[in-house]
Amino acid sequence: MSGGAEPDAWVRATPVVFVLIWSTGFIVARYGMPHAPPLSFLSLRYALSIACFLPWIWWAKVAWPQSRQQFLHLSATGLLMHAGYLGGVWLAVKAGMGSGLTSLIVGFQPVLTAIWLAYSLRGSDLPAISRRQWMGLLLGFVGLLMVVWRKLALGSPLDHVTPANMAFALAALLSITIGTLYQKRFVKPCDVRSANTVQLLAALVLTWPLAWMETETMRWNIELAGALAWSVLGLTLGGSSLFYMLIQRGAAATVTSLMYLVPPATAMLAWVLFDESITLVTLMGTALTALGVSLVVRPSRR
Repeated sequence: MSGGAEPDAWVRATPVVFVLIWSTGFIVARYGMPHAPPLSFLSLRYALSIACFLPWIWWAKVAWPQSRQQFLHLSATGLLMHAGYLGGVWLAVKAGMGSGLTSLIVGFQPVLTAIWLAYSLRGSDLPAISRRQWMGLLLGFVGLLMVVWRKLALGSPLDHVTPANMAFALAALLSITIGTLYQKRFVKPCDVRSANTVQLLAALVLTWPLAWMETETMRWNIELAGALAWSVLGLTLGGSSLFYMLIQRGAAATVTSLMYLVPPATAMLAWVLFDESITLVTLMGTALTALGVSLVVRPSRR
C-alpha cells in the first residue's frame, strides 16, 4: 500500500510543482536582466536547450514530425511562443517592469482566447461567451487596472510602467495567445521533446541575428549563470517535461485551472526575493483578476 501511495501523491503534486516552476520564469528574468542583454541571453538559452534535447531525443529514440508541413507549423509556434512570448517578457523586465505585473498581464491569455473563440463561433451551434464570462472579463480588467494604476503613480526605478515596457508585455501576451490558438488548430500531437527542439530552432534563427544588434555585453557572475542554468534545465526541460506528463495522465484541466495561480505566485516570489512592493490594493487587484479569469474559463454545469 505504501508503495502505491507515494506515486499517487506525486501525481497529485505534479500540477502544483509545474505551476511553481512556471512562475519562476518571470523571477529568472529579473535575476538575469541586470547582467545581460535580453535577446543574447535568450539566444544562449535556446542553443543550450537544443543541445540538451538532442542527446535526449537520440537516447530515447524519439520520433520527429513526419511531414514538412508539421515542421513548418511547429516553427511558426516556436516563433510565437518562444521568440515572441519570451522575448516580450524579457524585454519588458529589462525595461523596468516588475516580474509580478508582467506575469499578471501575460496571465490574460485565457481571456483573449475566450474572446477569440466567442467571435469565431458566431453563427455556429456552439455557445458564445455567457453573461458569467463577460462579468469575469470585466472583473479581470478592473483588477489589472488596480495594479497598473498604482505602479503608474508610485513605481520605483526597478518596478514601473512605461509605454515601452507595456508594449513589450502586450506583445508577449499577443504572441502566446496567437501561438496557442495556432498550435491547437494546426499542430498534430507529437512528442514534446522533438516538438520543443523544432520550436527552439525556429526561435533561435529569429533571435540570434537580433541579439547581434544589442550593444550591452554579458557580465558573467553567479546570478547570471544560475539564471541561465535554471532557464535551460528547470524551465525548458523540466517545465516542458512536467507538462507532457500531466497531459499524458489526463490532467490537462487541472493544469489549466492552476495556471491562473501563476500571477499571484510570481508576485509573492518577487516580493520575497526582490522586495517588489506588494500592498493591499495589489493583493485585491490580483485576486480580482484571478477571480475574473476563473469565471471566464470555468465550464458551465451543462
